[in-house]
Amino acid sequence: MLLRNIILAVSVAVLGACSTPPQKPASTARGDYAYTREYISWMIEQGMSDDDITGLSIALVDDQQVVWAQGFGYADKQAKVMAGPDTVYHLGSIAKVFTATAAMQLAEQGKLDVDLPLKKYLPEFNIKSRFGDPQAVTPRNIMTHHSGLPGNWVHGMSERHPQPFTDQVVAVRDEYLASQPNTVFAYSNLGMSLLGAAIGEASGECYASYMNSHLLHPLGMMHTEFAARIPGRAYRKGAEVEAVPLRDLPSGGLNSSISDMTRFVRMVFADGKYEGRQIVKAESLREMLKVQNQNVPLDFDFKMGLGWMLSGVEVPRAGTVASHGGTTLNYHTMMAILPEHKLGVLVFSNSSTAQTLVADVTVETLKLALEAKSGITQPEKTAVDPNSVPLNEADLRDYSGYFETLIGLVKVENHDGELVAELMGFDFELVKHADGAFGVRLKLLGFIPVANRQMREMKLSLHRIAGRDVLALDRDGQAMLIGEKLQLKPLPEYLNEYVGEYDIVNKHDGPLPENIRVVREGDLLVGEFTFAEKPGFLFRTAFLPAGRNELIMGGVGSGKGETLRIARIGDEAHIYYAGFDLRKKAAARER
Repeated sequence: MLLRNIILAVSVAVLGACSTPPQKPASTARGDYAYTREYISWMIEQGMSDDDITGLSIALVDDQQVVWAQGFGYADKQAKVMAGPDTVYHLGSIAKVFTATAAMQLAEQGKLDVDLPLKKYLPEFNIKSRFGDPQAVTPRNIMTHHSGLPGNWVHGMSERHPQPFTDQVVAVRDEYLASQPNTVFAYSNLGMSLLGAAIGEASGECYASYMNSHLLHPLGMMHTEFAARIPGRAYRKGAEVEAVPLRDLPSGGLNSSISDMTRFVRMVFADGKYEGRQIVKAESLREMLKVQNQNVPLDFDFKMGLGWMLSGVEVPRAGTVASHGGTTLNYHTMMAILPEHKLGVLVFSNSSTAQTLVADVTVETLKLALEAKSGITQPEKTAVDPNSVPLNEADLRDYSGYFETLIGLVKVENHDGELVAELMGFDFELVKHADGAFGVRLKLLGFIPVANRQMREMKLSLHRIAGRDVLALDRDGQAMLIGEKLQLKPLPEYLNEYVGEYDIVNKHDGPLPENIRVVREGDLLVGEFTFAEKPGFLFRTAFLPAGRNELIMGGVGSGKGETLRIARIGDEAHIYYAGFDLRKKAAARER
């Protein structure tokens, strides 16, 4: 089977090579986007075919002009409705930019101070803290994802008939902050939902009503709404799938088309004005696009504005690149702008397999549009030195152990002088470069080293920051936090009672793990999760003891440091997390 897959992969690569990209002209007039449209159209069609993507829409904005807006494939495959500029998609987390914009509007009116405690606007909000006063949670650090709040209140997030998102204000009263505020970037949908509740309280309107009357309608976005329902059709590998409504409107409940969204981009380029009306002040937009976390060591080179991400979409020589994507189970979307050049691109898809294509199309469109408008070309990529240098004893010591990373728990072991990392059932060799950083090679069949271009370009390095041994990933000279080496202590024996397989007592309608298991590996408890939507994918995360009745998810950053409560009820072991009640299976209890 492995040999067959290798042959198939080679065949696909060869066949793909038969479809050549359009020839780039020797020269073009400034502002001529013909080649941008031609090349990106080819790229989209190739990618949709390769990744089985059903529908996609794209728009390119140059200041106040929409220079290209087009759909590819189907909005509704069965009814043969083609995707186009007016196709409505679920935009997911792009909603956060709108929520932040609304918060800045209220700040202009003196109704919301972004630097005062969130509790001033939500008196019922309470959360526990191991880091001192939880009053340090503010609208500003929520908008920068530095509030320390947990990532999600997961239970009820996806329901056919969801409860109001504002229920989370009191639901989290027995939860803990995951990190000390203002110390690390940790993405939080919960935080943005709480900010949306504060917008409702500060404005005297419900959140959705405020967004409609103060942002969407003034911008003429008549086919846009904040709503739990998911519009249109969603697809996975060409087959239609149910898109379950999403509760959390301020963090992910935006439905819109690229035609409507170009109006928002034009407003940003016009210093907050749209058709003569000031939607938000120019100074507010400048603050939103200003780096807010330059003095946070654990963030390395990752930059965050207010609502806008200022890292992640890399366009060298372009100045500031501000963006936000939306990734849900079945939809993938991206909005990215070059404020200094007044160029913006929107790419939306209704297919679960579209994430890579949406990201790649966004970057390539910006690069080509920048060249077409300003004559700015991209630097040549420097060749990666494929040679490695020998490991020393310090390398073998420092890089051996458990690392909790953004993609789960990684175990690194010294195998006869080689560092081999185990992740999701695969073995990877850590290879040291001459500059002291490490690259990665897949150990095919456990011993054949293989590295693609992305692996060769990876540069990993270990750093000591704020008492933590943290792992950074450097790509194109920009480093970001991706993990932490865990310092293990003897595991209390009573935690053996929680080893086994678990059921979810209080399920909801949205996606859930297919299997949940807690295993013990020496002095470490590990949670293991599999998902029907991701066959063959095993997600592992470390659970560290934090008192008799609590565990903490290991690591630092997004999705890390969150608390699980544990309890025995009769002879049953329970784990409580983000509103879910996990009960150890009877067979596991008997064993």
